[in-house]
Amino acid sequence: MGKVTGFLEYERLEEGYEPVPQRLKTWKEFVIGLNEDQAKVQAARCMDCGTPFCNSGCPVNNIIPDFNDLVYRGDWKNAIEVLHSTNNFPEFTGRVCPAPCEAACTLNVNDDAVGIKSIEHAIVDRAWAEGWIRPQPPAAKTGRTVAVVGSGPAGLAAAQQLARAGHAVTVFEKNSRIGGLLRYGIPDFKMEKTHIDRRIEQMKAEGVVFRTGVLVGDLGPGSKVTNDAKETIAPEQLKAQFDAVLLTGGAETSRDLPVPGRELDGVHFAMEFLPQQNKVVAGDKVKGQIMATGKHVVVIGGGDTGSDCVGTSNRHGAASVTQFELMPMPPEHEDKPLTWPYWPVKLRTSSSHDEGCEREFAIATKAFVAANDGKGKDKGRVAAVKTVHVQWQGGKMVEVPGTEKEVPADLVLLAMGFVSPVAGVLEAFGVERDARGNAKAGTEAVGVFAAGDMRRGQSLVVWAIREGRQAARAVDEHLMGCSDLPR
Repeated sequence: MGKVTGFLEYERLEEGYEPVPQRLKTWKEFVIGLNEDQAKVQAARCMDCGTPFCNSGCPVNNIIPDFNDLVYRGDWKNAIEVLHSTNNFPEFTGRVCPAPCEAACTLNVNDDAVGIKSIEHAIVDRAWAEGWIRPQPPAAKTGRTVAVVGSGPAGLAAAQQLARAGHAVTVFEKNSRIGGLLRYGIPDFKMEKTHIDRRIEQMKAEGVVFRTGVLVGDLGPGSKVTNDAKETIAPEQLKAQFDAVLLTGGAETSRDLPVPGRELDGVHFAMEFLPQQNKVVAGDKVKGQIMATGKHVVVIGGGDTGSDCVGTSNRHGAASVTQFELMPMPPEHEDKPLTWPYWPVKLRTSSSHDEGCEREFAIATKAFVAANDGKGKDKGRVAAVKTVHVQWQGGKMVEVPGTEKEVPADLVLLAMGFVSPVAGVLEAFGVERDARGNAKAGTEAVGVFAAGDMRRGQSLVVWAIREGRQAARAVDEHLMGCSDLPR
């Protein structure tokens, strides 16, 4: 619980950022984490609240008061043990999780929440620096084999848990590098990929085998999903080779915007744009890379993916960046008595927005307007976005008369979320789909399981880790009749 009176004595301290002009010149992380003394003071703010709602607010149920108390007392080595007991990869969540635990913090009822995410970040970074994070190979092998299809956070968490239970685990990834969304969706300036690489080395030492460039099943014609596969394996072949198969491919089908002009050059899904830059940063050559340099960029979608497009466009040197959100502008401050301990709706400004971005709310896109050659002939490339303001009446979206306008746009990025996993993969394995197109729990083919966004739909990295851990227990029970893995 930290210090009994700490929450009365100390104010919340946010992690720092490098100056905008400096960080725009690089793809490196720019967050300045807490030092040892700062982390101790922030951990001291954890109060003796009796019922720590932060535990249930956290999708992986991190034992937050315990590691806060350990940091306050200077016992960092046990702090990472407590953190790892519920979360395989706190260096991922400590960087990119929006921290629903902080929204649920009891102190957040009428004060600033405990800086849980910054403390988690400090614990795991120190643990790596001190060499406390080492491989944990199993004491004995079970002789059972498991294939994990997809190497995002759900797949990695499941693979590590299953390997530590003694199973022979092989992870299949269709791209040339391991990491899934962590590798190809999250920009390096938010999370450098060295964090993934050292976990991969740890997992290899624990017995996990990684096979990259291998596509399992069929993505379907015209798929926009990142795919560097040089080899294809049929689901039947995989099921014959392994005792269990776990599908963790994610919700990779982007939500489209079928308005006039959608076919124009210069209109792209965010997940066409972001992975290319990640590959370039990694040293890959990308032919015909989508660049924002010198362009007027319009990002459609106000979530994290849209924010990542903003930050990437600014680092390319865009002439301007505008972000559209269909919903009305939320309040700057939530109504805490109404929303606590749940995730509140409020205006959230990211570090990418601070780097330069015009934000417009309650805006609907009516059409993409083509450039012309000055003689009225269509050049087939986007030049503007036709928009209209909207308002919500009786639960329906209604256009506001007289608010139509055209916004200049040389590059349009669609970042409106993801609707479902790739249909062909689930169908190939005989897994039923629910009404949203996700894997339907409880209807898997014998020995085939699903976890992460593929099962629950688009969600957070921390939820993916939770799903991977739970799926690992289910697979272990299926193979062994019982399981000692955490629920």
